[in-house]
Amino acid sequence: MILAGDLPAGERVAELKLVDAVGVSRTPLRLAMEHLAHEGLLARRPKGGFVVRAFTLDEVRKAIELRGALEGLACRFAAESRPGPVDLEALFDTLAGIDTTLKSATPSLPAFVEYVELNEQFHDQLLDLARSELLARQLHQVHSLPFASPSAFVRHQAQSADSHRVLIVAQEQHRTMAEAVASGDGGRAEGVAREHARLAMRNLDAAARDVEALRRLPGGALLRFGR
Repeated sequence: MILAGDLPAGERVAELKLVDAVGVSRTPLRLAMEHLAHEGLLARRPKGGFVVRAFTLDEVRKAIELRGALEGLACRFAAESRPGPVDLEALFDTLAGIDTTLKSATPSLPAFVEYVELNEQFHDQLLDLARSELLARQLHQVHSLPFASPSAFVRHQAQSADSHRVLIVAQEQHRTMAEAVASGDGGRAEGVAREHARLAMRNLDAAARDVEALRRLPGGALLRFGR
């Protein structure tokens, strides 16, 4: 409801209305709101209760940069853990699946949906290979913020004229990361992962040229433009 804009940025969250809308009692609802405050989507009010947070483009850029740093660490940890053949086979199988979705010069909407699923699966696999619960928790929190997840801009890319080219570049980075992990080259894996996140920064800048279209993306309603 927050990411869709049903609960507008800056608006106080009314518990009683949410109890009816969500269909749960106030106790689990408050626990969920505490969790969302920890993730950064809600902020506590001085007099009690919560308000929906707003985000500037600069805050989104920094969240993407932070995601790149954490995913870079995940790739380095994965390379240093020397994953076995079974784990690597699963990782490269996911890459092969993404290759299949990108074969067409004009991917269909179902292909984009499949790309999102496989893209998230690939990033999850890399994180699993890092074998760090602490790092996984930190990345989960960053992914909860608007436009900070690995697949945040795929919906926008589906409507973009050069979407296929951008996804091809992203896939080349995926393969380079996977090969670096497989060869135990942690420095190379980390560097490419950081660069991979910066591709999302370029997507943000491109999407921001059309403010109304950007607001229609999940989380777009939370953006605050200007001073």
